[in-house]
Amino acid sequence: MPRIELDDLTDPRFADLLRDYTHLKDVQLRARREPAEGLFLAEGVEVVRRALAAGHRPRSFLLSPARADELADVLPPDVPVLVAPVAAFERLTGVDLHRGAIASVHRPPQRDTAGLLDALGPGPRRLVVLEDVVDHTNVGALFRSAAAFGVDGVLVSPRCADPLYRRSVRVSMGTVLHLPWARATTWPGDLDLLRRSGFTVAALALDDDAVDLAEFRAPERLALLLGTEGDGLSRKALAGADAAVRIPMDERVDSLNVAAASAVALWQTRPR
Repeated sequence: MPRIELDDLTDPRFADLLRDYTHLKDVQLRARREPAEGLFLAEGVEVVRRALAAGHRPRSFLLSPARADELADVLPPDVPVLVAPVAAFERLTGVDLHRGAIASVHRPPQRDTAGLLDALGPGPRRLVVLEDVVDHTNVGALFRSAAAFGVDGVLVSPRCADPLYRRSVRVSMGTVLHLPWARATTWPGDLDLLRRSGFTVAALALDDDAVDLAEFRAPERLALLLGTEGDGLSRKALAGADAAVRIPMDERVDSLNVAAASAVALWQTRPR
């Protein structure tokens, strides 16, 4: 499909194509629409490239002229490419997309816990498990840390924020697009599936009886469990863990942001 040059992003002839990019500021609306309509958004040149390199199928592209030229080598010939001045983006989307590149992409089928374990296969593995992390920025940062330290997959609880939400994808620098992940269907019951597959579930928690992370001997198959930003892990999730570990820190600081804590814990438990 040829490149479509637009000065006005309210052109009714292209309303169906442009609908994917409207009301980006409305988080609740987008959180409902995107899974229901089978799409997610990839923002920024590098993230768009990584989405395509990971095999995700684009629905359309909304690009500035400069970004359209920059991405010309990877744009599929049969996918609509809408080209408009960056100044017009905010009027359509409600947010400042100064990067000038955003793609609407077909959402892949949702994996469950068993599907993730099947995809990973046997052998030494490391997983990150997130319980009710509701901030999209933190979810993206957690995926980026997981990818940086060689984690094989991520499991999120039913109430965890969508890893494919635009902000999560952007903050993750696109790592969420190639790192296998799944959403648990029962919680914390799916932790039993991990244990039956040979994983030791280690909860990062501030419990008094938690093991100092520096003294924790990480097993070959480790699932590191992290909790929500404010309250941490639920009692049921903690009860479903095999061990509790904590990051030693100055007594004047009671905790770290969950994304920062994940980076420390994943570095400490990396394969040696």
